[in-house]
Amino acid sequence: MELVEATADDLDALVERWYSLAKAMEVHDELNELVFTDVDQVSADGFRAHFDDEKTTDYLVVHEDETIGFLTLREGHHPSRQYSHYLRIVNLVVDEKYRSHGHGTDIVERVKEMARDLGCDHLKVSCEWQNEDARRFYGDTGFRPKQVDFAQPLE
Repeated sequence: MELVEATADDLDALVERWYSLAKAMEVHDELNELVFTDVDQVSADGFRAHFDDEKTTDYLVVHEDETIGFLTLREGHHPSRQYSHYLRIVNLVVDEKYRSHGHGTDIVERVKEMARDLGCDHLKVSCEWQNEDARRFYGDTGFRPKQVDFAQPLE
């Protein structure tokens, strides 16, 4: 498995996989409801903006010359904290037919290496509270709960 930095040529693959992830997240909370009825309505502008953001990078997850997922990483700092330099996993998606084969764990291990190379002292990730599979996966790969986000729709 390797992580290949995405380029403009990869926008369709990123959007398609992001849409699949976003659709799967709808079941976890009403605040995740998408405005798009299909992937063709999704603009690639969000990913295009990542190319200009030096702190955010998208990667294709490639296994045996086939793209099987994608990853978005964002570097950040909390200058007032002892653990101040972090790498955040913003998106981590492995295509459904490739799940439960160790690819996600391999990705997290590779992200740890990348974070160390950047001089980061910790990783961050968040997931939907109701997404028990994601919570279990991140716990199994060494993450621990640190804080809880609360949300409230303003209707």
